[in-house]
Amino acid sequence: MAVKDRAVEPVRAKGPAQPLHRGPFVRELLGRSDYAIISELVEENSRVLDLGCGDGELLAWLAENKGVEARGIEINVSKVKQAIARGVSVYQGDIDQGLTDYPDQAFDYVILSQTLQETHRPLKVLREMLRVGRHAIVAFPNFGHWKVRLAHLVSGRAPKTRLFPYEWYDSPNIHFLTVKDFEELAGRERWHIERRICLAGHHTVAFLANLFAEVAVFMIRCPRTHGNEPRL
Repeated sequence: MAVKDRAVEPVRAKGPAQPLHRGPFVRELLGRSDYAIISELVEENSRVLDLGCGDGELLAWLAENKGVEARGIEINVSKVKQAIARGVSVYQGDIDQGLTDYPDQAFDYVILSQTLQETHRPLKVLREMLRVGRHAIVAFPNFGHWKVRLAHLVSGRAPKTRLFPYEWYDSPNIHFLTVKDFEELAGRERWHIERRICLAGHHTVAFLANLFAEVAVFMIRCPRTHGNEPRL
């Protein structure tokens, strides 16, 4: 399966040379590098559904700056209210229960950012994303990062790092996946990986992504959607 790695809006960092595994610098959007990647993947004037959209910050930005038709689903009622206050169309719902309110291919892009590892039925969620959307954009923390491996090896306990600061008993993360795990699942499900951008801090990861990437962003689609471009 061909996988494309390419930085989005790269800016060469000044100063000392970067480690060999690091690629170009990636700016932040709304305080997050994965949001910057997602904002570049989403085409203007497209139809977007954001799952686990929180307070709607990303959706509001996409609507204002890229003219998208934005919709969101969020389980936290207080965050739903915040999103609505931003002027975003969001409703309270549990994405683990499916997306039965939406017909097939209702959206050009369905986004799931930093939420996949918190879902109870991640495969069902991913399949539903690809049912209702022409493209699915999935961002998740890479549990294969070397610091996670080292923390587990040295401490003999559930790993705690900057990216995963929780105690085992109060962590929202219930499925621990790596870059390789996601790629193997995509191969088994016969999903086409259109883009893969892996990040370590504000830099893309040039190689050995499963070891050095902290966060991965994938854009995938089902073969049945081949040739279907976003409706502009």
